[in-house]
Amino acid sequence: MRDADKPFDDADLEKGRLLFSRPCRFMLGVVSLDKLPEATLPEVCMAGRSNVGKSSLINALTGTRALARTSDTPGRTQEVNFFSLDDRLLLADLPGYGYARAPQDQVKKWTRLVKSYLRGRPNLRRVFLLVDSRHGLKDSDREIMSMLDTAAVNYQIVLTKTDKLRGDALESVMAKTQQELAKHGASHPLILRTSSTRSEGLDHVRAEIAAIADN
Repeated sequence: MRDADKPFDDADLEKGRLLFSRPCRFMLGVVSLDKLPEATLPEVCMAGRSNVGKSSLINALTGTRALARTSDTPGRTQEVNFFSLDDRLLLADLPGYGYARAPQDQVKKWTRLVKSYLRGRPNLRRVFLLVDSRHGLKDSDREIMSMLDTAAVNYQIVLTKTDKLRGDALESVMAKTQQELAKHGASHPLILRTSSTRSEGLDHVRAEIAAIADN
């Protein structure tokens, strides 16, 4: 287990920087499992509630403004979007879950797609489960976590929008989240904290993804 105070050394961070300095291209968006790309490369995905900042994080990680489409309207991403990172790793941006204002038939469709993908993708190495730091874990997050535990799919919590919180409030969210993670067998012990607008914590996410690409 990495040291919580210094989870990555300079070599880890440099591998992440180098990987994300390479081309990242949009491949395709799919609305059904039979359209998924071949499972030939290691794959990671960004999952989380609607409007948690999945697309913004992908854009920030890759240093682009419009690689992944962002919107102020929750529920805008309606398909699983795949990106190829240097032809070494696939990165998937999943539809958000837990947004009640979208039409219920659409919500059910997206939820089925997300759950089926998370349970059954053989090359999926890690799920980065994004959680808005202002709100912490919600019941919809816990449902996904329990499902991933059952399916033995490794996942890691990424707190987003940390620039919106002061230090004490962020540490409180971190502590509560860490306490919950102790109950989940498939969870990664290290919580990542990020701010896409301030480019904070991105080097740690890049380092984690680079380590996966190398294995």
